[in-house]
Amino acid sequence: QEFVTVLVRDPRTQKEDSWHSYIDYEIFIHTNSMCFTRKTSCVRRRFREFVWLRQRLQSNAVLIQLPELPSKTPFFNMNNPHHVDHRRQGLQEFLEKILQDALLLSDSRLHLFLQTQLSPEDMEACVSGHTKYSVADAIHQFASLNRRFPIEDGERKKGKNDADSDSESSSSGLRPSDDSISCGCKASPASEES
Repeated sequence: QEFVTVLVRDPRTQKEDSWHSYIDYEIFIHTNSMCFTRKTSCVRRRFREFVWLRQRLQSNAVLIQLPELPSKTPFFNMNNPHHVDHRRQGLQEFLEKILQDALLLSDSRLHLFLQTQLSPEDMEACVSGHTKYSVADAIHQFASLNRRFPIEDGERKKGKNDADSDSESSSSGLRPSDDSISCGCKASPASEES
């Protein structure tokens, strides 16, 4: 039985500059689905990146009615824990519904969004073939740079040298987005659900 577990959690306030800040959320994926390159992953995304994802998915799947994101209200207060948690829940429900649709699961942007820290511009360039790296390369490179989980079976067979590269960026040109903040992922999602 295939499963995809997605958790949106750990909202954090990030400073953009001295006047502006935003909240980003940790997206944790655990799956055995053949659709995913990595079986466990963890990235941080902000609300406007979710908006971008929804727009791109909708433009590629015109006949599908995508779930709504939590409304972007002018009264949203990032210092109000209720507002932040309400948005977090809405983002999680959005991803849960999207991950149930086989057509949407075939969109490379969704996988780059969930399993790399590439910016929307870099995701578009990768999907359009304007980068030196493929979608799978981007996901594997991000995973090797941000290992928070035990080595998966496939990597264990390839050998330690391949799986534990210390180089921050290879000649592939991969780079994390400006919103990239180290992800405090926990290997055990079960403890989060209490």
